[in-house]
Amino acid sequence: MKILLASPESKLWNSRQHIHMGLGYLAGALRAAGYNVEIYDASVEEEPLSDVMRRGRYDVVGISSPTPLIKEAWEAARVAKSTGAVTILGGPHLTIDPDESMQHPEVDLVVRGEGEDAIVEIMQALELDAGVQESTMAPRVFEHKAWSEILGLSYRRRNGHGGRVVHNPPRPLREDLDNIPFPAHDLFKIEKYTNLQPLTDGLIPNSRSYTIVTSRGCPFKCTFCSKPVTGDTWRARSVENVIAEWRWLVQDLKATEIGITDDIWNYDLDRAKELCRRLIEEGLNTVPWVTVHGMKVNFADLELFQLMKAAGAKRVGFGVESGDQEILNKVIRKGQTLDMVRQVFRDAKAAGLETMGFFIFGMPHETEETMEKTIRFALELEPDLAHFIIAAPYPGTRLWEMLEEEGAEIFSRDWSDLAIQDDKAHFQLGDLTAELVERKWHEAYRRFYLRPSRLARRLMKWDTWRRAPERLRDAKRFFMNSRRRHASPTSPRPSDWQGKAARRLG
Repeated sequence: MKILLASPESKLWNSRQHIHMGLGYLAGALRAAGYNVEIYDASVEEEPLSDVMRRGRYDVVGISSPTPLIKEAWEAARVAKSTGAVTILGGPHLTIDPDESMQHPEVDLVVRGEGEDAIVEIMQALELDAGVQESTMAPRVFEHKAWSEILGLSYRRRNGHGGRVVHNPPRPLREDLDNIPFPAHDLFKIEKYTNLQPLTDGLIPNSRSYTIVTSRGCPFKCTFCSKPVTGDTWRARSVENVIAEWRWLVQDLKATEIGITDDIWNYDLDRAKELCRRLIEEGLNTVPWVTVHGMKVNFADLELFQLMKAAGAKRVGFGVESGDQEILNKVIRKGQTLDMVRQVFRDAKAAGLETMGFFIFGMPHETEETMEKTIRFALELEPDLAHFIIAAPYPGTRLWEMLEEEGAEIFSRDWSDLAIQDDKAHFQLGDLTAELVERKWHEAYRRFYLRPSRLARRLMKWDTWRRAPERLRDAKRFFMNSRRRHASPTSPRPSDWQGKAARRLG
């Protein structure tokens, strides 16, 4: 069988410029099992998926999708099915609501949760039963018992002349991460990707930027965080296993930059330090690396940052979220104090690392005062980079539940409205109006980045002038208040409205 793994193109944000690790892991598992697999990442491809499908004649197409891109995923499935391919959807959104996608005839199968084992089992089942369909665009139905034994799979079981949707029991989280094949990094067109932080660092000519996952999951339960695939547990790969993949990236694939994309890679402080020591011992510290997602401030000290610096780390990021302790405690439930945050920034800077802070605006029960505290805290911490985000409610999160319970006015009428990199508020609640959230968000960017010292540093960078049109667009977006109208709460609603947020957006 000839397999294509695809990621739909995002028209919602332009910040993800690194390779799609989910597809990489699936491709690695399929290749290790002996299957012929290719990767299509629409964010860097020039040829449309329809042309690729007609030329490649793939038997199976697997599509991964987060919540905001689910419509693009359905469209990709429609294109694939029109060529006769079996279509499989997976990813965070499918794990939360598989039945929604199974109502689409262009979707044959849905994988819930982690997919490395499931995707191989699906290929094996297809060899026994490829399914039947009434027409090219009709959904496939299956009857071999092998389909009922694939954990985490949703499919249509043959029932007379049609099929009924069956959701098999969930697949337990895999503990032995070392036995999962490495991602198929070499299948990505790495020369088409920019460096890991193009919006802040600029473009690096001839960049070969790879990412690596050293652990999965996070045991903390921040109310805004969505992690339906990796769960509320923390599972780590061994240091030796991580070093082996790191060595492959540096020595064989000639990486120019590496990004750790764990949710919380430093949860085991001793392990994090040992990993740094091994990078130094192996001579793998010649390639700079960054923590793409925020580190947890509870599990870091000066020694860790000094080891990271010696191991080649360039920048560390921290999930600061808010400058108001009560919002951190009662609304976000972050499990950290402002003094902890202050200490890690001092330690990281003392070790010679660049720092980045992530801040969130517009959580329930926020006020102008609490958001003002966040701005002032960002100015006090003085990270090299500050990323301010407007809260987005994702299905399955506690934030989503809070908005339902408190009767928030949700403006989103489509899953695509939930892009976290957007510059508009997604809801309002009581005195927390959309206008207030957006005004403080723009104000945060202006007050942080338009200081004379910051402007001088930016203007002295050649990349600023080389990319002047794009920089001007970014400036307009971040610094100037938009006047886009929000959807009216009395605007037309989807026909399946049932009073729940999941149905408002589905």
